[in-house]
Amino acid sequence: MASCGSDGESTDESPAVTEADTTDAPTTDAPADTTEAPATTVAETTPDTTEGSADTTSAPETTAAAGDDDGVYWVPTEYETIQAAVDAAQPGELVMIEPGTYVEAVDVATDELTIRGVDRDTVVLDGQLQLDNGIRVLGADGVAVENLTTVNYTNNGLFWVSSEGYRASYITTYRTGDYGIYAFDSVKGQIEHSHTIGSRDAGIYIGQCYPCDAVITDVISSNNGLGYSGTNSGGNLLIVNSTWHNNRAGIVPNSGSYELCYPERETTIVGNLVYDNNQGDTPAIDTALLAQGNGILIAGGIGNVIERNRVDDHFRTGIGLVPYLEETPNDDLPTEDEWDMPCEQQKNEPINIPDGDLLWDSYDNVVVDNVVTNSGEADLALASAGGDISTFRNCFSGNEHTLTAPTDLETLAPCDGEGSGDWAAGDLAVARWLAEQADLPGEVPWQEAPLPELGEHENMPDAETAPPAPATDVPFTVDLDAITVPDLPNG
Repeated sequence: MASCGSDGESTDESPAVTEADTTDAPTTDAPADTTEAPATTVAETTPDTTEGSADTTSAPETTAAAGDDDGVYWVPTEYETIQAAVDAAQPGELVMIEPGTYVEAVDVATDELTIRGVDRDTVVLDGQLQLDNGIRVLGADGVAVENLTTVNYTNNGLFWVSSEGYRASYITTYRTGDYGIYAFDSVKGQIEHSHTIGSRDAGIYIGQCYPCDAVITDVISSNNGLGYSGTNSGGNLLIVNSTWHNNRAGIVPNSGSYELCYPERETTIVGNLVYDNNQGDTPAIDTALLAQGNGILIAGGIGNVIERNRVDDHFRTGIGLVPYLEETPNDDLPTEDEWDMPCEQQKNEPINIPDGDLLWDSYDNVVVDNVVTNSGEADLALASAGGDISTFRNCFSGNEHTLTAPTDLETLAPCDGEGSGDWAAGDLAVARWLAEQADLPGEVPWQEAPLPELGEHENMPDAETAPPAPATDVPFTVDLDAITVPDLPNG
């Protein structure tokens, strides 16, 4: 009964949605967590400092320097601020950022730009706990952001809204008041080789899209309210080969009428390492507080595939399919024949605001071949709050596990053949989580929450010399069949 989504502050609702198949080529394993590297501070690693304006609409005018005709806009050598370079660049060109601390909130409205740091750890955008978004892409298509760090933004580190084609590569986000990397109402995306730390809501979020046509791969998300959140997203949306740990909760897709394109559906979660998501001192919104102690939690989601993940050490459930109780909904529940309605069509449907709350239950999810250990309440769980879970068509097979709720869940709901047994035995009684929330660790202000040292991170290869690479060929294909269950880290 947990969910997460946009706070509604920036929601341009007009994406272009197309359909693609992204399930056929190799990907990479998730990297080792780098938060334990030697401690450094932004000031120490960025001796050259460029001061921008909190109001990014009034960046100083800059005359193009000799060499701009090569399509590369150097900051600060040629342009004093990132915003000035972004405003001067044309589609298909490259904004190259030299080491330094840039106190800016950059808005991007030009299609097919590549924005890249020379060095991931020493090109730092710093919101100083006052600016809203590190880089915000407002309806521009094909924008790629690479090889840099954002810290101390009140909303998001990177934010795409209403874009077709987006990519975040070799990005670090640290201490943000909302999300680390955020794609809303956007399609055809790739989030890769990145690390998100200390977000109040989720480290990574993809929401309000169907089909999303997006891939999250080779990322680490830690010390956030939620590792991943995705409200009303899905449809060729892959979360693969990544690590989610020490958040309040790990991977949490959900449905809810407070954003469009409901329900959440058809997210593929394969080959992830999900562990120790019991962190009680992270920043967190209310839904992260309610969801804490769960590894992979589907809250009112439809038709998701959860396969070959390793999930360990959660005080509630390892993998749970639960309801989401929505108070003051904006529309009634979609009927089953509307579950495959594209986002663009669903946005134009008439609404019918119900008199009371809505209960979004989880249907048609497939949970197979996962390794789930050390869960406090159940390694595998299926629950409702009054609904008949035996009719929800979820299935569980081939998982390594100990405890389930209800008891013998793989016998009750196998993925092949007819199930048998007592559905009432060992019920999770998930509604009690609401009452128990008061006894769990509460909110920690995101500005003050203790976080691991920023550490060192892998750089994009050949960052200074590689040509621009706008997000016009994303998402990359993924060979799902080649993915295996990852190992737990030593210790």
